[in-house]
Amino acid sequence: MVRTATTHYFGAGPALLPTEVIKKAAEDLVEYQGCGLGLGEISHRSAPAVAVVNTTKSNIKQLLHVPDTHEIFFLQSGGTGEFSAVVYNLLASFAKKAGKKGKADYLVTGTWSQKAAEEAKRLGVDVNIVVNGKKASANGKYDFIPEPETWGPFGTADDTAYVYYCDNETVNGVEFSYVPIVPEGVELVADMSSNILSREVDVSKFGLIFAGVQKNIGIAGVAVVIIKKSLLDKPTDEELTALKIPLAPIVFDFPTVVKNNSLYNTLPIFNLHVVSLTTELLLKNGGLKAQELISNRKAEKLYAALDAAPSGVFNLLVEKKSRSRMNIVFTIIGEGKEQVFLNDAKAKGMTGLSGHRSVGGIRISNYNAVSEESVDLLIDWIKKFSS
Repeated sequence: MVRTATTHYFGAGPALLPTEVIKKAAEDLVEYQGCGLGLGEISHRSAPAVAVVNTTKSNIKQLLHVPDTHEIFFLQSGGTGEFSAVVYNLLASFAKKAGKKGKADYLVTGTWSQKAAEEAKRLGVDVNIVVNGKKASANGKYDFIPEPETWGPFGTADDTAYVYYCDNETVNGVEFSYVPIVPEGVELVADMSSNILSREVDVSKFGLIFAGVQKNIGIAGVAVVIIKKSLLDKPTDEELTALKIPLAPIVFDFPTVVKNNSLYNTLPIFNLHVVSLTTELLLKNGGLKAQELISNRKAEKLYAALDAAPSGVFNLLVEKKSRSRMNIVFTIIGEGKEQVFLNDAKAKGMTGLSGHRSVGGIRISNYNAVSEESVDLLIDWIKKFSS
C-alpha cells in the first residue's frame, strides 16, 4: 500500500500523523537547514537542537495557554515511564512542603490508570483507590466512569501528595468530559497521552500534565510534561532517603531536567522536531478551539452511525456519558463477523482497526491527523456492513 495525501489509518499508537508533517520531517532527517547533517545526527546541545526544544515549548504554550505558573519540558520517555517519574517527583515536592512522605489517590477508570496505580504501589507508595470503574460496573469491565458522588473519600492536603487520573483510556474507550474536583491543596496529575491537544484545557487546574506524544502529536520516544513550578522544589537526597522516599533516577528528576532545558541527557531531537511541526500546523489551522470542533464532529458522526445500526450487529462497550472521542470501541456480534469487517475494511484502504490485544473487538482511533474523509469512508463501510 502506498501512502497518499489521505491515508486511512485508525491505529491507536504509534498513530497517524499529517502527511505534510511526515514529508517535511523526512526532508529534515536527511538535511536540516543547510547544516549538512540531518536532525538525527546533530548534537542535542547544538544551536539548532536547542531551537527545536524552545520552538516546541513555545508552540505548546500558545496552544494550551500555559500560564507562567507552569513549566514545560520534555523527557526521553513515554507514558509508562511517567508512571514512575510522577511518583518520585510528586512525593519529593510534598515532602518539601509537609516534611513527611505523602500518600497518593488514584482514579482507576481503565487499563492505563490501573497500571499507573500498580506502579505507584510497587515503588512503595500508600495508594488510595478513590474509584475503580471495573468494580463499579455491573459487567465487571471498564465501561463507564462512575459519577463523582459515588467515589470513595479522597485523602487530605495534610497527607496526600497528589490525585492521579488518566483523562482518556485508549484500551477501554472511556474519556473524562470534565476535570475532576480534588481537595483544596492537593495536586491533580493527569495522563493525557491519548487526547493531548485535541481540545482546550485549563492548565491552571493541574499540578502536572504529561503525555507520551506518539498517540496524537508525534512519534514515540518523547514525553511532554507541564508542571506547576512550585512542585520543582524538593528536599535533599539525604532528607528524602531519611523519609524512605525513593530517589528519582537522574534522567527522571524534574528539577534537573528543567534546569538543563530538557537537555540533561540526549533528547531525541528528531522525534521532538516532529512534535514541533505538528504543533505548528495546529496553530496554523486555528489552534485547539478549531481542533476540538473537528475532533468532536468526527466522533459524533462515528457514534451516530454505530448507534443507528440494527440491533444484533454492533455491541458498543461504553456507556454514552463516558464515551471517548479518541478511541471508539465495540464488538461485532456473530462468529467470524469481526474478521470480515476488518478484512473488507482493509480491502477498501482502511487499517489499524483491531482492538487492543487484551480486549479484542474493534477500535477506531480518532486522533487529530485522522481526516474527515477517512471518517466518512469508514462510516460508509459501517452502514453497508450493518445493512
